[in-house]
Amino acid sequence: MDRRDFLHLTALAPLALAADARTPAAPATGARPSGTGPYGPGPHGRGARGAELVGALGAGRSAPPPDWARLRGRLAGTLVLPGDSGYDDARRLVNPAYDRIRPGGVAYCASPADVSACLAFARASGVAVTPRSGGHSYAGWSTGTGLVIDVSRMNTVSYAAGRATIGAGAKLVDVYDRLARHGVSIPAGSCPTVGIAGLALGGGIGVVSRKYGLTCDTLESVRVVTADGRLLTADATHHSGLYWACRGGGGGNVGVAVSFTFRTHAARDLTVFFLHWPWSRAAAAVRAWQSWAPSAPDELWSSLHLAREERDLDVLLVGTYVGPKASLDRLLAPLVARVGAPSSRSVRTTSYQEAMMIMAGCSSRSVAQCRRPRREAFAAKSHLAYAELPADGVRRLVDGVARGGRHAVLLDALGGAVGRVKPAATAFPHRAALYSVQYYAKGTDRTWLRRLHGELTPHFGEHAYVNYVDPDLTGWRGAYYGPNAARLAEVKSTYDPDRLFRLPQGV
Repeated sequence: MDRRDFLHLTALAPLALAADARTPAAPATGARPSGTGPYGPGPHGRGARGAELVGALGAGRSAPPPDWARLRGRLAGTLVLPGDSGYDDARRLVNPAYDRIRPGGVAYCASPADVSACLAFARASGVAVTPRSGGHSYAGWSTGTGLVIDVSRMNTVSYAAGRATIGAGAKLVDVYDRLARHGVSIPAGSCPTVGIAGLALGGGIGVVSRKYGLTCDTLESVRVVTADGRLLTADATHHSGLYWACRGGGGGNVGVAVSFTFRTHAARDLTVFFLHWPWSRAAAAVRAWQSWAPSAPDELWSSLHLAREERDLDVLLVGTYVGPKASLDRLLAPLVARVGAPSSRSVRTTSYQEAMMIMAGCSSRSVAQCRRPRREAFAAKSHLAYAELPADGVRRLVDGVARGGRHAVLLDALGGAVGRVKPAATAFPHRAALYSVQYYAKGTDRTWLRRLHGELTPHFGEHAYVNYVDPDLTGWRGAYYGPNAARLAEVKSTYDPDRLFRLPQGV
């Protein structure tokens, strides 16, 4: 593939790719959630944790055989079972590393009532449930061997009086497209096929976050089907604990979200920029960027990519600016002075919608074409940087990317509006972080990821982003949620006391 394809498949898309990272529940009762190969102790191994999960009926109690025909009869949507036409398509996630997983059934729910019926089925039969929106889970936890509750058909996008109401199955490309018709948008990421549910539930780091906040920061209310089958509307005054948990606590913990209402912002023209430097400037770029990007004006968001594709090493700065090109040029000047003249530079002011298509790698494609996911096996890990990398850390980062393979590290600027929200105000705790770090490798081998992540952990600490879910983490509660973990556990006990929703890394 050419450099442009590599850029968008391994760099731009992951900004929102993992938005579904926490949506699913674990596989069925008594089944090892990962098995062997890409799910076992090898490339995607997560050890034995959660291997012997009990269903909603509890250990030691028998359940009748699942009555799949009865469930099918109760759904307005479609239940796809093994042997049915379309089963192979229905069971696949975006990441083909998990194609070997075979659910007992995939329910395409047409309404909240369908979701409630699926949860009643799970409670009665002991079959584990896996909610799924876009199917982008980094760990493959958007599927399992039980019942997959797919909400992709609940994908409406409507707008009125400054508010957008979005079905949990809406893909990001459609959210941007439909809201653009009203001249508005919400802050979100770049991957066009990610589902809005996972993105918002995990927080939602995106390409205008510094100006408008995380996706969850504009969430005013959410409708959730809880484990007992109730459809609840959670906001600041109704089920406020559930509302709090749905803003950064990750999907798959306390219920199945079916729709969201967000405040919108005006979709102003954006200036999109791409600057490349030769690899010899990689260390200088990291040093300069990390002291420049998190403290830039809110209107300026940027991401520094260090990438290797076989023998080709690349340093790329990509970003968006809510303002004109001339103003951006002045803001870029101090960075360029420290790093050196870029080998190539592209700066363009365009409509908000076109900017989102560019960031999605879809500038030459239609919305319909962009809606179809590009499937390529990958693995990932993450950090949140609360302090700048010292000289030794910069050296380790640059040397690590230079090692042989096909991989990238993405540094996404935070600060701005993200940092002005108190860490306890939402379940997303990393408000003081300067930037997020994503380690991204093509294929399923996690060797490079684990090595570089381990080398940089002494500098970055044990902080990770729940939407870049990492099956290797043992201290994941603290890494994802920090001091918010205890309150999340309380919300879990209130809305799912029998633990119907069970994740390998579940609250």
